[in-house]
Amino acid sequence: MSNNFTCNINSIRFDENYQPANSTRLTTNFANLARGEQREDNLRKTLKMINNRFNALAIWDNPTADRYSVEVDIISAEMDVEGNGDAFPVIEMLKTTIVDHKTNTRTEGIVGNSFSSYVRDYDFSVVLLEHFDKNPSCPPPEDFGELHGKLFQYLLNSDAYQANFNKLPVICLSVSTTKTYQRTTNEHPVLGVEYKQDEYSLTDDYFHKMGLTVRYFMPKGSVAPLAFYFAGDLLSDYTDLELISTISTMETFQKIYRPEIYNANSAAGQVYQPSLTYQDYSLTQVAYDREERSQLAVKQGKFTEEHFIKPYQEILENWAANYDVKQIVA
Repeated sequence: MSNNFTCNINSIRFDENYQPANSTRLTTNFANLARGEQREDNLRKTLKMINNRFNALAIWDNPTADRYSVEVDIISAEMDVEGNGDAFPVIEMLKTTIVDHKTNTRTEGIVGNSFSSYVRDYDFSVVLLEHFDKNPSCPPPEDFGELHGKLFQYLLNSDAYQANFNKLPVICLSVSTTKTYQRTTNEHPVLGVEYKQDEYSLTDDYFHKMGLTVRYFMPKGSVAPLAFYFAGDLLSDYTDLELISTISTMETFQKIYRPEIYNANSAAGQVYQPSLTYQDYSLTQVAYDREERSQLAVKQGKFTEEHFIKPYQEILENWAANYDVKQIVA
């Protein structure tokens, strides 16, 4: 049985006037920030943090540290399984654009950055929880994340993605609190000092099934390494400004979302294990409801089960069993 799912790409600007779409995955950082009485103040402060961090890293020919600003767009990918116009919002990412106020030019940044997925919520908040309830000491099922991984790779190889983006995504997330990271002697001029670990986390394995490799870097001025997931060559496929746009955007979100790690008052040492129980950290001035985020992850997972997994289960299973994973191309 062969199915060709239809993919559509939509974009909305993330600025102080941003209003979350009705179809957005509400557990995402940017949607959480854009609700409530402080929404406009939250958004302004978040964007200011991104711009300040960008200029702190792009220091060449930038003596007053205000040469650049970053525009952020939310990219939503929808998938129509049956070709009847009933599209399901599968994945959301961010795309950056770099504005150079000295030359009055705009340069594309990187697509990816943040990563939000209904199917990922289903996998972690429904499948995994049910599995551990029944088998608390057993590892996840062997096929855990395989459908999601193939859907992601199908999206990247789709005409819709190819028409909108000329490079593969880089996704930048927090490091795992269950793993210990060792500082290496490798240092990149933009990404900073590289860290390594001996064993992949569950998230690392999940992204590996999406065709992505992970490396961990702590940029200059950062206090903890970030996890960078990519499909090509992270160090040679992207320019310095592109990498800086990802660092400045995602470190800002992590400072807001996980201040215990990314807004700690001391930097990671030679051997580092992140912890959300760490007490010596500073809060940003941006209001963020982390409890709501965790509650909504379960709700979104159940929503996905009801509106995507169960209605199309036979189609999805047959498609996944026969889908030949191709090399991801830009």
